[in-house]
Amino acid sequence: MRDFHFSIDRGGTFTDVFAEVPDGKGGSKFKVLKLLSVDPANYPDAPREGIRRVLEEVTGVPHPRDATLDTSRIASIRMGTTVATNALLERKGERAALAVSEGFPDLLHIANQSRPNIFDLEIRTPEKLYEEVVEVDEQVVLPLGDSPGQRNGAQAALNSSRYPAQGRLESALTGEMVEVRRELDTAKLRAGLQAALARGIRSLAVVLKHAAIYPAHEQQVGQIAREMGFTQVSLSHEVMPMVKMVPRGFTAAADAYLTPHIRRYVADFVAGFDTGLKDVQVLFMQSDGGLSPVDHFSGHKAILSGPAGGYVGYALTSRWAGMDPTRLQAIGFDMGGTSTDVSRYAGSYEHVFETTTAGVTIQAPQLDINTVAAGGGSRLVFRGGLFAVGPESVGAHPGPVCYKKGGQLAITDANLQLGRILPQFFPKIFGPQENEPLDAEGTAAAFRSVTAEVNAFEEASGSPLRSTPDDVAMGFIRVANEAMCRPIRALTQMRGYDAAAHVLACFGGAGGQHACAIARALGMSTIFVHRYAGVLSAVGIHLADVVAEVQEPAAAQLGPEGPGGELLERQARLETQAVKKLMDQGFTRQQITTERFLNLRYQGTDVAVMTAEPPPAAAATAAAAAAGGPAAYAAAFAAAYRREFGFVLDRPVWVDDVRVRAVGRARPLPDDAAAPGSGGEAGPLPPPAATASAFFEPAGRQPTPAYHLDSLAPGHRLPGPALLIDAISTIVVEPGWCAVITGGHNVRIEVAAAAAAAAASASSSSSDCDPVRLAIFSHRFMGIAEQMGRTLQRTSVSVNIKERLDFSCALFGPDGSLVANAPHLPVHLGAMSEAVRFQVRYYSPGGPGAEEGLEEGDVLLSNHPQLAGGSHLPDITVITPVFSDEGAAEDDGDGDGDGGGMDMDDSGGGGGGGRGGKKRIVFFVASRGHHADIGGISPGSMPPTSKLLVEEGAAVVSFKIVKRGIFQEEGITQLLLAPGQLADRIPGISGTRNLSDNLSDLKAQVAANTRGIQLVGELIREYGLGVVAAFMGHIQRNAEMSVRDMLRAFSERQGLPDVGTVFARDIMDDGSPIQLTVTIDRREGSAVFDFEGTGPEVYANHNAPPAVTYSAIIYSLRCMVHTDIPLNQGCLAPISVRIPPGCILNPSDTAAVVGGNVLTSQRVTDVVLRAFEAAAASQGCMNNFTFGDEQMGYYETIAGGAGAGPGWSGRSGVHSHMTNTRITDPEILERRYPVVLHAFKLRPGSGGEGCWRGGDGVIREVEALRPLSAGILSERRAVRPFGLLGGGAAEPGLNLLIRRNGRTVNLGAKATVQLEAGDRLRILTPGGGGYGPPGADEAAAHSLKRRRAGGEGGEGGEVRRVALKGSVEEYRRNQETV
Repeated sequence: MRDFHFSIDRGGTFTDVFAEVPDGKGGSKFKVLKLLSVDPANYPDAPREGIRRVLEEVTGVPHPRDATLDTSRIASIRMGTTVATNALLERKGERAALAVSEGFPDLLHIANQSRPNIFDLEIRTPEKLYEEVVEVDEQVVLPLGDSPGQRNGAQAALNSSRYPAQGRLESALTGEMVEVRRELDTAKLRAGLQAALARGIRSLAVVLKHAAIYPAHEQQVGQIAREMGFTQVSLSHEVMPMVKMVPRGFTAAADAYLTPHIRRYVADFVAGFDTGLKDVQVLFMQSDGGLSPVDHFSGHKAILSGPAGGYVGYALTSRWAGMDPTRLQAIGFDMGGTSTDVSRYAGSYEHVFETTTAGVTIQAPQLDINTVAAGGGSRLVFRGGLFAVGPESVGAHPGPVCYKKGGQLAITDANLQLGRILPQFFPKIFGPQENEPLDAEGTAAAFRSVTAEVNAFEEASGSPLRSTPDDVAMGFIRVANEAMCRPIRALTQMRGYDAAAHVLACFGGAGGQHACAIARALGMSTIFVHRYAGVLSAVGIHLADVVAEVQEPAAAQLGPEGPGGELLERQARLETQAVKKLMDQGFTRQQITTERFLNLRYQGTDVAVMTAEPPPAAAATAAAAAAGGPAAYAAAFAAAYRREFGFVLDRPVWVDDVRVRAVGRARPLPDDAAAPGSGGEAGPLPPPAATASAFFEPAGRQPTPAYHLDSLAPGHRLPGPALLIDAISTIVVEPGWCAVITGGHNVRIEVAAAAAAAAASASSSSSDCDPVRLAIFSHRFMGIAEQMGRTLQRTSVSVNIKERLDFSCALFGPDGSLVANAPHLPVHLGAMSEAVRFQVRYYSPGGPGAEEGLEEGDVLLSNHPQLAGGSHLPDITVITPVFSDEGAAEDDGDGDGDGGGMDMDDSGGGGGGGRGGKKRIVFFVASRGHHADIGGISPGSMPPTSKLLVEEGAAVVSFKIVKRGIFQEEGITQLLLAPGQLADRIPGISGTRNLSDNLSDLKAQVAANTRGIQLVGELIREYGLGVVAAFMGHIQRNAEMSVRDMLRAFSERQGLPDVGTVFARDIMDDGSPIQLTVTIDRREGSAVFDFEGTGPEVYANHNAPPAVTYSAIIYSLRCMVHTDIPLNQGCLAPISVRIPPGCILNPSDTAAVVGGNVLTSQRVTDVVLRAFEAAAASQGCMNNFTFGDEQMGYYETIAGGAGAGPGWSGRSGVHSHMTNTRITDPEILERRYPVVLHAFKLRPGSGGEGCWRGGDGVIREVEALRPLSAGILSERRAVRPFGLLGGGAAEPGLNLLIRRNGRTVNLGAKATVQLEAGDRLRILTPGGGGYGPPGADEAAAHSLKRRRAGGEGGEGGEVRRVALKGSVEEYRRNQETV
């Protein structure tokens, strides 16, 4: 009889086994086992060993390790594994080749052209998944259609007949027409594939342009490759049939790279069983939370295999007597050794369909599980006056200090120091011989050493504060807790959900030690810890459903009555396919349920929402029943869009994909509420197993009883403080909380006394700086700016802000100095602060606005680059002052002026709440967004040939867009339309061409500022205004100190005198010099940046306002500080900047500047980094390319080569320095616009030679399908990007117009040109300069590396970086790569 069911989670360190086994009474019971995943001395395979041990223990029959395992009693084996994830992280997958459309050999190298960390001069990206590229000679394009729109034009029918297809027309899967311009050249293909085979490569990924809708060419390639001997062929249209060439290509590459690796593992696993395994159901957990048969388990669906089990586990087991499971909202909190996974469940699984893991963008359904770099092994470091937790992990070897293997301090050590982990209840598996207990004394000694560092720093800073080892350990715990709270807030508050309404479902080995603190910080009142919390991923795998999914692309409009007949027919066909897959596995039709989805988006937007078909309403009338079913798709999409973004659009809705998910239901665990003893008396508590001295704030050390969890009975209540211990984890019940043992022997922890909980979290009211609160306030201030950004994105309507995320939100002190800025768009960094500080001066006594003044309810708007601290006119800044009663702000703590601000006489009225008297501004919040059009001589307000500022659009110095709480729509409308009044004098000039989007986005910016005010208000209520204001100043001074240290270190490294000078110079393409002299005073750690000698203002548009230079300086300084300091005004505090009036960096107020923001900013950055010998020149340009007509406009910036530096070569095909713009996917570009992208590839040899080579630029070639106006605004077409210290210069860029008749014209750096159908623009971008002389010997290279800012290497000790993932991390990455 087959009566054993095994569910296994094979993790990187441990393998968890959850087995349902016979109880000997005709029923079943559960067995739990945890063992090392790799232990070759004792067993070859951990999952198989776990099965063997359980079988042997339960049956009493020996199952020898050296014999194949008897499967006669096994009914099923379900497994989740990190084999795929680890292979991806460590790049240990299969050798693979990539077959890709000709012209795109470097598609997955360039990807979206962004860099992962904007402040790393050494741009580090993971290795490619393939080692050989085969270009496939074929071409499929999309011809013009007959429907009017931005692609086909207003006269669509005329255009399609006038500019007909050049190749053979075919019908695509979506019903659209495609044009086959070049048939597949099979001879060239075979030659390329044979070369790959000759190198021993047997795995192939294939990605051809438009294969998702026209797969014929990919199918041909696949057939030929298999015939030739490739054993794994991953066709992108089969792996993930979705439009978007880059993520689909990554997904296919990941599948080719990982699937053979997984199959080898599965084969090794299966080989250890007898032949009866063929009759056992063997299933693997997928990233989407469903199970797949072993023969359908593929690499790209395995990335979250283990974590997905944990998600399903808490979603289906967070139950207790009296709760309503249908109303459950839960946050999953899975804290492990290296990281913490957080997620949200509210009645249905939350999926995402495109995420990036280890540098690879996977396009597949995945549970939205977000990884935070804070786990039990996260490294603890006191650095530069800040407590830092992670992101590095100390790993399992050597591990934390308490492992007694020469490790480093980690969170586990902090919990041990605080008495929250008791060594006597841990197995003796530590020390060099792995036979000793946890080393409590070693941990205590390490904390004494760090405490001495902290106290020495405080003493040197003149602070009276002194810390104990307990204080320091608790400080690190508080910082870690705040780091873990940020993504939970992002999953809840930033998406419109109340975090306090959720249950914290806690699992993982370390989660129970932090749960109370996390819940308290988020306002949660209930924590749930399942009895199998330490192996909950395995439990989730036991409970998971078997899933089959099928999906196809679509291109149809959603009608008012729902999807049309053709779409419904496709859904029905896909449903039949999905159901058959499950029935083939043995499910009956009655056991299978199906879900239908349409991937929907508003016309003209890129934000698609995978929308489930609402179930038909249970109603007697047809009208009521219509609330569900296919007719309800539009309403469901609108509701989901409104929840995510705060509003809906009045636009047609389009269907991008049709998807069906079939589910074979599994049986759940017994209901906790029905478990024996759920309503009975528990009796008295047993005596504690031990009483520990544990540390809790604010009382300090106190006696804390520790109980074995299995000694407690349902109904037992344990007030905190208490420790609950089982074999694999410890739960800390903090004071103010009470743990209850539920009927199913799970643990529910609830707030027992609000006052006690509040007291436990109360922080000192002192405004003195201390390192712990410095780190916490840094997190909180940045969190406020992040949530402002999410509000702006949710409530805006334009593509630029909602989808490209081209905005910044920030928090400022009362003097306008930057406190926290998110996201970190480099070109906004200094400029934002300059804009706020200008408004402070404008409304201060003696300023032009002093008489009018500022009142509560006022919101300011400005964008003028020269007069009001702007960058260029499309970037509009909205600034809100925040007032407080004067008396409430008198306790500013140290009295050093940090909390001081502008006093405003409120006697005039309406904004002051009627009290009269003085108010003062205690801080500002501001948001800056790039508006797609604000008028001027060309659509998009980025004219390549502008000479005067007025030609670039509406300019505003200071305007109250909200006055005493009333939005001034009429006034701002007049300002935005004002340029049109000059039409009689300036040909082609216009006011804004999209006023409705401008107004909507400005209202969204006001809403974002309002959200920032609310959040800072909450912070003030929590800590007090004096403390908050003081820590604004403390955080700025911390950044200031880091920059001063960097300046001193550079001065010493260069051998400068106490006051020494360095110099740098570069030349713009027009001959204008940018000259910089930096005088460094090593005694003070200060510097003067003097741009005397810079060329005069030019009669062109690459003048740059002073704010842009400040942005370049603050960015450069942050790049040269190699610690993760908060980016704020403190970075500029040691710096004085002198820019001569009338030069190109400080032009007159009428000069054109649109190119200064995107071109000159890059050149200033190169000059600053040259002065400090930090890096050779990068491409020095953004390659701004535009095209359009009266119906549409398109704008992009194009990557180039990055400069090399001391110890690294420059990255090729990437954006550098002041921009990090993502580029539109090739397929999306061709679907939305009347162009064909012929090439997007690297430009070999364009990087400069050197000891370390510069990166190569790219080649991008675009063909117009109908007449268009195109513009290019670029630099480095004449002057080559320089090398440094003997490194060679890079190749300059080149802009070529290739007429249809073959005539080729060099357009120069800046041009506007009319393209006819068939004309092409070929843009060759510059490379990056080399660093150090080519062929330098080892001694010379070592000497050069010593020039590296921050030293030659990192800190000692082996550490591991955590791979962050999930929608929150994806959003952060998007914001830094607009």
